[in-house]
Amino acid sequence: MLKIAIIGCGKIADAHAFSIQRIDNCRIVGVLDSEELMAKQLYERFPIDAYYTDLNVMLESASPNVVHITTPPQSHFPLAQRCLEYGCHVYVEKPFTLNLNEAIQLINLAKERGLKIIVGHDDQFSPVARRLRRLIKEGFLGGPPIHMESYYGYEMKGAYANALIGDKNHWVRKLPGQLLQNIISHGLARIAEYLQTDKVNVIVHGFTSPVLKNLGESEIIDELRVIISEENRITAYFTFSSQMRPDLHLFRIFGPKNGLILDEDNQTLIKLRGQRFVSYTEKFLPPIIFAKQYLGNFLHNLRSFVARDFHMKSGMKYLIESFYESIHDDSPLPISYDEILKVTSIMDSIFEQIRIKKQT
Repeated sequence: MLKIAIIGCGKIADAHAFSIQRIDNCRIVGVLDSEELMAKQLYERFPIDAYYTDLNVMLESASPNVVHITTPPQSHFPLAQRCLEYGCHVYVEKPFTLNLNEAIQLINLAKERGLKIIVGHDDQFSPVARRLRRLIKEGFLGGPPIHMESYYGYEMKGAYANALIGDKNHWVRKLPGQLLQNIISHGLARIAEYLQTDKVNVIVHGFTSPVLKNLGESEIIDELRVIISEENRITAYFTFSSQMRPDLHLFRIFGPKNGLILDEDNQTLIKLRGQRFVSYTEKFLPPIIFAKQYLGNFLHNLRSFVARDFHMKSGMKYLIESFYESIHDDSPLPISYDEILKVTSIMDSIFEQIRIKKQT
């Protein structure tokens, strides 16, 4: 029986608690928040043993095997470091850390202590993402990827966006990458998983949209375009936009023979045939093939829904369960340390280039 604790009892903690309670052989022994009311409300709504406001007290009293950190990114490093030092495995919500140096320190500490640490890139384990990974592993692309495109849309509306725009002291503004740092790792993780080397070139163009400028906002970058390339190997484009409609969460990957399109929002996976049809059949057969694939995606999703296995955060449940299995069996992590470091390194490069541009 794994004993689990959660640090940070905001909105995302609900998704963690819901996922954990659906996994066998684990129990939430404690939740922690600096605001007692936040810790208490989570404790009262889920089967949780106790709630706390002091980390050391929780670690000593509850003795968790695994700690989930769901706090703002500024606190990820010190909290994860303390939990690792105590002897706990750690699941850290995205973004993993504020910078590459912190990420390296945490991973090295986990290795030294014989523990495991992971980042919450749960979109990578949604049902459609797992189908894409399986096809690539089976060789559908015909070899290593040649080019990738990742789109991550975000709507600047609702309570979170209003608070961010209206509060000049909002915690997101204090991140090195501000709004981008709190969001883009999901989209970048799509690309990082299939990069072949540790060294990549990153070219960045980021700007504040006219919409935000008209609201009097000049600091927050809400439009980002990135070119990522390995020397004589894979290239990739990453697009983050708060204004583009539809607000896509889309991934395209192309190999030497075929390609794939993953649509996270619609949970669809489309196979792209690399070889063209002859003459005018190219104008008639592909629409039929695509229609058949979309129907297949519909039926696949419907079967999952009927089987009650189509939850909005099913990727999180799968990732958490896989993480726990890797602890129990001492098997490979579902997200490698190499991938975590690649994402963090690319983010560092993006934010550094934006910082330099702002100064010029």
